Amino acid sequence: MWPLLIALPIFAISYLLMPDYSHLAQQQPKDPVLAFDHDSTLANLMTQGGDARIVLDPQTRLNRYSSGPYPRDVLALASSTANDLSADAAAYLVEVYGTDAANLNSGDVYADALEQSRAQIRSAYNLDSDIDIFFAPSGTDLEYVPLFACAGKGANGVSNLLLGADEVGSGCIHSAAGRYFANETALGTDVTPGQPVEGMVKVEMGDFPVRDAMGTAFDGPAIAKQMGPKIADALSAGLHPLVHVVHGSKTGLVLPHLDEIDALIARFGSDVSFVVDACQARITTPAIHDYLKRGIIVFLTGSKFMGGPPFSGFALLPPGMVANAAPLPVGATQIFRQAEVPTDWAGRDALDDSGNAGLALRLSASLFELERFQKLSIAEVARVVGSFTTATDNLAAMLRVRKVGAAAPSEANEPAGHPIEMQTLVTLDLCHDPSGEQLRTIDFDGATAIHKALIGKGVRLGQPVKCVKLSDGRWGATVRIGISMPQLVRLSVLGDPEIAATLAAMMNQISEPLAALLKNGG
Repeated sequence: MWPLLIALPIFAISYLLMPDYSHLAQQQPKDPVLAFDHDSTLANLMTQGGDARIVLDPQTRLNRYSSGPYPRDVLALASSTANDLSADAAAYLVEVYGTDAANLNSGDVYADALEQSRAQIRSAYNLDSDIDIFFAPSGTDLEYVPLFACAGKGANGVSNLLLGADEVGSGCIHSAAGRYFANETALGTDVTPGQPVEGMVKVEMGDFPVRDAMGTAFDGPAIAKQMGPKIADALSAGLHPLVHVVHGSKTGLVLPHLDEIDALIARFGSDVSFVVDACQARITTPAIHDYLKRGIIVFLTGSKFMGGPPFSGFALLPPGMVANAAPLPVGATQIFRQAEVPTDWAGRDALDDSGNAGLALRLSASLFELERFQKLSIAEVARVVGSFTTATDNLAAMLRVRKVGAAAPSEANEPAGHPIEMQTLVTLDLCHDPSGEQLRTIDFDGATAIHKALIGKGVRLGQPVKCVKLSDGRWGATVRIGISMPQLVRLSVLGDPEIAATLAAMMNQISEPLAALLKNGG
C-alpha cells in the first residue's frame, strides 16, 4: 500500500490516516471539511472569548496565524505556532455539544464544563486531586498566574526572571511584567497594551539569554550560573525572585535541567519560586510530575503540540499554593472569569461568573486530542517520532541546510538534551549548509516572507524564530516543522513503511516550493 501513498495528494493521505469518527457527527454530511466550516456555529464560537489574535479575517476566514478553528485541506506542520481544528475533534465537538454550545456562555454551564476539563487533565497526566488548575484564554494570559501566587512574598514586589525572551511568546513580555498585552481582554474589556493591571504586585523584569551572540544554545550549567547571582540580587533588593524555566522553547530547548534547579532550591529554599513554561506541551507525564513535586508551577497550552485551535491555556499548581496565595488583585476581574480560577483562591468571588463558550470549546477540542495521544505507549510515539526525524533529516539534505540544535553542543549526545517530545519539532536554518558554511544572506524579514509565500502555496509551517546569526550580525532565516498529537495518533496506526512513505510525501510537498523560494533569494 505504501508506494501508492507517495503519489496521493497530502489531504487524501491525511484523510486516510484519520480514525473513523463519522458516527459522532450525526447531523453532518460525510465530508468533515464541508460539514464543519468557517460559517458553522461551533467554529464561530471558537473565535470568541479571546483577543484579536483569534478573530478571523472576513476575506480569508483565517486568523493572523493563517489557521482556523475548522478542518482545512492544507499541509500543516505548524504545531509550534497554531493548528487548524482536526476533523476528528470537529466531529467530537458536534457530538458533545451539538446545537447547545452557546449555552457555555452561561456561568453555571461553563463552570461544569471547566470542572470536566480539570478532571480530564488530571486523568490524562495522572495528577492527584490536590493539583489545582487555573485556566486562561491563552498562554500569554497564564503569565499573570504566578504573579498572583507570588504577591506579598517580597517586601518590594517580584523580580520576574524570564529565560530566553526571544523563545517565548512575544506578548509574554507585557503580561510577565503585570501589564496588559492586547487592546482587549477575553471578557471584552478595552485595555491599553503596556498599561499595568490594577492592583498587581510591583514587578521588575530580568532575562537570561538561552543562546549566545551567534545563536548557539547555552547548556544547563551555564544557565544556572547566570541564575544564582540574579536571584541573590533580587533578594537583596527585597524582591521575591520568580524564575522561569523552559521545557520546550520555540526551538525545543529544555533549560535548565532538574539537577541544576535542585541546586538552586537547595541554596535559596522557599525564598525563590519557579514556573515552567511548557506551553508548547512537548512534555511527558513524568516530567510534569518532576516539576510539580518540587513546588513548581507548570504552564501548558492546548494550541501547540496538543493540536487544538488557538488559544487555550492552563497552569498546574502544586498542592497548597492556592490556599497560601494572596487575594487576587482588582485587575483580575478584567482578565479572568470565576470558573477559570481554583475554588479556594481568595478574591475569586469578585470575578465575573459568566461563561466563555469559545474557551470551553477550544479546551474541549485540545483535551480530546490529549486523551487520544496519552493512550499511546512511549514505544508507539518513539516509532513515529523516529520516522519524523528521518524525514526531516532528508528534507534538510535535499535543501542543503542544517537543523538548529535543540540542545547545547556539549549536551547534544545526552538523552536529557533530546527527550522524545522535543524531537517532534525541528528548526531549519535556511542560511547555512550542514557544515556551518553560510550559503545565503536571507534575514529574519526574508524568512517571514518565505513563510507567507509557502502559505500561499498550501504549505503552512511554524513561524520563523530568531536563533541563527548571519556573518554581518543580522538574524538569519529559519522555518520550523512541527508534528502534532493528532498527526502522531493518525500515523501510529500504520506500519513503518507507510509512516515513512507518508512523511516523505509531506517533505516533498515542502521541499519543492521552499527550494524555489531559496533559489530566488526568498
